[in-house]
Amino acid sequence: MSASPKPSVKPARNQFSSGPCAKRPGWTLDALKNALVGRSHRAKPAKARIKQVIDKTRAILGVPADYKIAIVPASDTGAVEMMLWHTLGGRPVDMLAWESFGEGWVTDVIKQLKLKDARTITAPYGKLPDLKQVNFDHDVVFTWNGTTSGVRVPNGNWIPSDRKGLTICDATSAVFAMEMPWDKLDVVTYSWQKVLGGEAQHGMLIISPRAVERLESYTPPWPMPKIFRLTSKGKLSEGIFEGDTINTVSMLCVEDAVDGLNWAESVGGLKGLIARSEGNLKVLSDFVAKNDWLAFLAETADIRSCTSICLTLPKIEGAEKQGEVAKKMASLLEAEGVAVDIGAYRDAPAGLRIWGGATVDTADLEKLMPWLTWAYTEAKGAA
Repeated sequence: MSASPKPSVKPARNQFSSGPCAKRPGWTLDALKNALVGRSHRAKPAKARIKQVIDKTRAILGVPADYKIAIVPASDTGAVEMMLWHTLGGRPVDMLAWESFGEGWVTDVIKQLKLKDARTITAPYGKLPDLKQVNFDHDVVFTWNGTTSGVRVPNGNWIPSDRKGLTICDATSAVFAMEMPWDKLDVVTYSWQKVLGGEAQHGMLIISPRAVERLESYTPPWPMPKIFRLTSKGKLSEGIFEGDTINTVSMLCVEDAVDGLNWAESVGGLKGLIARSEGNLKVLSDFVAKNDWLAFLAETADIRSCTSICLTLPKIEGAEKQGEVAKKMASLLEAEGVAVDIGAYRDAPAGLRIWGGATVDTADLEKLMPWLTWAYTEAKGAA
């Protein structure tokens, strides 16, 4: 591959991080000017703003009326842990993992909760596990989109409607960018910092009537930390799902979440968000098709993420050499002010990870592509 000239046009925004992700286009601090700072989060105006987040979330995502939505502590991680601690243990559980975060939930269930009837169904980076192995008489825990592998489940057809167990889905890098089949999902968790480009620390929890029934009928054998408690005297704490948060929320973050949801409405709601993200994936797909030195980590197109787009360098021999070239590419692009935070996740195979969520403008990805070629030729020559 001959030397590639340095491109002359840079992306208008160089933020392609997979979390926290780029703010929505046009965002400035002025978006937070109406934040109810200095007010109790339990004051009527503040609680109304929190409820606005819940109501707009339901409307944009098409969450069924009988599902409940809450803002909970500790980001997506807190939301997942809350439901693992609350609901697991009463029946066997199948844990699905094909990348780092799914593996983390496996560790928590087996080593922390120490569940004996826990079965792991795994696959290496770039692949999905055999979904036919899942026993839906069991509870099932899985990520919809593997943020560190760029591998997503293709749809919800593998989940039966007449299942006996709960489906607990970490959807943090999927929701607002991919269709969620609500009738197949009993628990969905995510955080604002992904597809909405919001601020960190708060998690979103969406639960089905089946999940509510489990919360009210099953008492786990371990102590429940205060920030995890969703029930009181055997009944769901309904206030949590009406804006009465378990602990203090940041009204700055809440205001930012409202801003992100308003922007989502302005670009066509869920359909518009999905179209933006799929359009971003197409830019990468078209580029990869024309450049054999770059490849998707996800083996097939049907499981390829449109948010956390993970790429490898197949022409470079050896994982160590690939790592050197990929890191050099990321450093060169950051030094040029072209792209920041696009290195592969630390536990993932060597390569690049470029966020394609809805807050990234397709035009910026188009401008980034020739820079990838330049960085590759430079890094390959220096390695």
